[in-house]
Amino acid sequence: MASKATGSKKSPPQEEPEDAVWTYRGYHLKTSEFVTAMVHFFRAEIQRANVWRQRLDTTTNWAVVATGATLSIAFSQPEVNHAIILLNTLLVLWFLFIEARRYRYYELWSYRVRLMETDFYAAMLVPPFHPSPEWAESLAESLLAPSFPISVWEAVGRRLRRNYFWIFLVLLASWIAKLWLFPGSPQDMSEFVQRASVGPFSGQIVIGLGMLFYAALILLALGTINMTKATGEVLPRFGEEPAISAQDKPTGLRGMFAPTRRRRQMLAIIVTDRADPVSQRILSDLHRGVTAMSGKGMYTGKERSVLMCALTVTEVHNLKSAVAKEDPNAFVIVSPVQEILGRGFNPLAGK
Repeated sequence: MASKATGSKKSPPQEEPEDAVWTYRGYHLKTSEFVTAMVHFFRAEIQRANVWRQRLDTTTNWAVVATGATLSIAFSQPEVNHAIILLNTLLVLWFLFIEARRYRYYELWSYRVRLMETDFYAAMLVPPFHPSPEWAESLAESLLAPSFPISVWEAVGRRLRRNYFWIFLVLLASWIAKLWLFPGSPQDMSEFVQRASVGPFSGQIVIGLGMLFYAALILLALGTINMTKATGEVLPRFGEEPAISAQDKPTGLRGMFAPTRRRRQMLAIIVTDRADPVSQRILSDLHRGVTAMSGKGMYTGKERSVLMCALTVTEVHNLKSAVAKEDPNAFVIVSPVQEILGRGFNPLAGK
């Protein structure tokens, strides 16, 4: 009895579902959705930072235009009192504080942009892709509880050094020139001091207040020079990198345009009971060599393995993540080094 053969249709291959980045209140966010959301958020924050950057330039333009108009009136009309320059100096000082306030808002948006650049996009360029958990927490905290990332003093000091100190110097030179040239050169210094009087205030008091004012500006500019929390400036995320030594720097025309800094080099020391899994994880994830040594904990008296790994500053987070996967109880020390020579770093030949 012949049986009728029945053919079965092949079902199309099913695509493997993407891994969810997280699950929250029933929502499963996929990797592609997460990246898309971050891209749009990144563009929005850049737009906001650009708007506030334009407002900074607008305030500077106000100060420049007001100064130009004041000096034009002061020197084109000899009968105009020199007090107009002093009033303009106070007006420029007010513009400085307005711009410092705007600079703090600009830094808030720039801080978020910088966080995504250094801890999200930079992580994509150093495989494996492991965004820093500290980055996510810092960004979420900035969104939920916004606060200015820099102080008022740092904002005032930076805008003063960048733009306003030079405007104040122009005003000072113009004030002295106004006193000296109009209506004519003074016969002696006492006459020059007398010309500086404004209303009930004598020349000595006005000149003394002017000296105190400019001394305070200099102290403010110098006292805030080491404040480097501003992310809108061209500052490294992980601190200063060591400069290239004179013998390593290219000479001639190429040396003029060659970068003078290199990526910061680090040395990681890992104390662990699981030396082999940790080493294999570092070799596979970071493609960095690992050297094992024997060690002994003097407090516990227990023998342990000590691993050494040379790496760069952009790989530090990936190293910590790799070690944590295999041995969460490991003890990790990461310290900067002056120079690393050998494979994967600077060549040892010729040194």
